[in-house]
Amino acid sequence: MKQINQYIDAVFHDSDPILKEVISSIKENGMPSISVSPSSGKLLTMLVSIAGAKNILEIGALGGYSGICLARGFGEGGMLTSLELEEKYAELARSNLTKAGFGDQVSYMTGPALESLETLTADQKRFDFFFIDADKANYNSYLEYCIKLAEPGALIVADNVLAGGSVADPGAKPKRYTEFMKNFNETAANHPRLESLLLPIGDGMTISRLRE
Repeated sequence: MKQINQYIDAVFHDSDPILKEVISSIKENGMPSISVSPSSGKLLTMLVSIAGAKNILEIGALGGYSGICLARGFGEGGMLTSLELEEKYAELARSNLTKAGFGDQVSYMTGPALESLETLTADQKRFDFFFIDADKANYNSYLEYCIKLAEPGALIVADNVLAGGSVADPGAKPKRYTEFMKNFNETAANHPRLESLLLPIGDGMTISRLRE
């Protein structure tokens, strides 16, 4: 799987100085290097663009890598709301989004994501695209909130759903969140309100479309 992703990144991803700077800033600030892969980021941009999404909710900002990829998909007409547990991470993400030209199109809510999601639900907010890339134990809860907050036909994308291949390969070293990802994939695949598919790019992305 690693070799396949290296091949995909090498062939289909162009050198991107802005995103390289984001990766450097994450390392410089002592944050974990867990941004989406280059090709996964490109896929996010393409999905947002193809869907014509203009109001995106991101669960897990880190340093803003995926946020930039999402914002590039909607261009000048969209808005990104990003949930991040750590204030320090949200500040770096905001800085990087601003450098990338999207500072006026992003807002951050810090603290536990489930609390922010409850606030958004109470405020009757609606989104047409969601990206989940946060603590894996809560993926199923995040999914249910996304469905509550979704416009008809919205897309919900979740990262790290292959858990390094351990969800499918009994010989692979299990990660601490392997069972969470197995459960999440089963939930997305069988949810009556979703049409879902897992794409084996990066560490795996499950893409779900809300049935209209």
